[in-house]
Amino acid sequence: MKTSTALQTAPARYPNRVHGVRNRDTVALYQPGFDIDLTGERMRRPALYSSSNRPAQAADDSGAQPPGQAADTADPSSAPSPPSRFPRAARLAKRLAKNQLYLLWSVVGLLALLLAISFSSPLRNPARKLTQEDINAAVLKTLETTVLPSPGTRAYDTIIPSVVRITGLGKDKDGKDDNERTSVGTGVVIVDKGVILTNLHVVQGAQTIKITFADGLESTASITGVQPENDLAVLQAHKIPDDLIAATMRSTADLAPGDQVMAVGYPFGIGPSASQGVISGLKRNFRSPEGKQMMSNLIQFDAAANPGNSGGPLVTMDGEVIGIVTAIFNPNQQRTFVGIGFAVPIENAASAAGMPPF
Repeated sequence: MKTSTALQTAPARYPNRVHGVRNRDTVALYQPGFDIDLTGERMRRPALYSSSNRPAQAADDSGAQPPGQAADTADPSSAPSPPSRFPRAARLAKRLAKNQLYLLWSVVGLLALLLAISFSSPLRNPARKLTQEDINAAVLKTLETTVLPSPGTRAYDTIIPSVVRITGLGKDKDGKDDNERTSVGTGVVIVDKGVILTNLHVVQGAQTIKITFADGLESTASITGVQPENDLAVLQAHKIPDDLIAATMRSTADLAPGDQVMAVGYPFGIGPSASQGVISGLKRNFRSPEGKQMMSNLIQFDAAANPGNSGGPLVTMDGEVIGIVTAIFNPNQQRTFVGIGFAVPIENAASAAGMPPF
């Protein structure tokens, strides 16, 4: 094998540049601080001096250890960590983790923004308060689309289950027939056990009193109490319907002229009939042409009343009884209604039945 007989030295201008010695078999690299033998192997120069303060150590008899062996016996904690085998994958993983963090914070920010918008929208656009005009418009629309019963209809429907027809029976003129009708009038149930209020002149002198209830049931009745000064009588029916309803009574203390009222009864035996009017006055006195007793503290009303309405209820638009129809004023003997009727206040009527006043 041929060897090169010439050595190239590194120029002084480039102390760190590597120069090679070339032959056909060997390429030797030249570095400053190393000698090169003719085979191309590097040989370390012996150190001429050292600036270290560490004391010199004796060389091992076995010679210097190879660099690899010295690295194996060094302290693992002081050795630098070896570079990653996949630097590109590590950089990619680090970048993905950073992107995921950015994505997480973006989602959190978006949710916070949506919550802020949802809470601030009602504050920016509060619900409009209802005005009186809105309420009036809604009520008017309801009234236009819903047909409501009139106050008179409600009053009639409330009182009619408690109104009864009263017929007085007696002997005819020849004294042969005991079923001759001698009187006709109206009554009102005040206790659901069959206690009825009516006028005394309706049942006075009758040998038999017949009651016809709202459902058509007929029964006889007997007089259990009278109050002549107010022309009142209390009857007890001998047989009553299972679902008999007593009327609701109301005090007259808060009544005033002009209040709407209704008279319900059997004028001339026709009915039940309802007539509506107003209270014309309070605390009236009246003496009937055929009567001798002066009645006082009466309610004057203008609802139509005729013979047969006597003993019937005078009610408010709520269907509550405030009086018992007693008499009508007639300037002549025709017994026709001229717009003036009288009723006994219910307080007096209740006392006739033994009930406490309001």
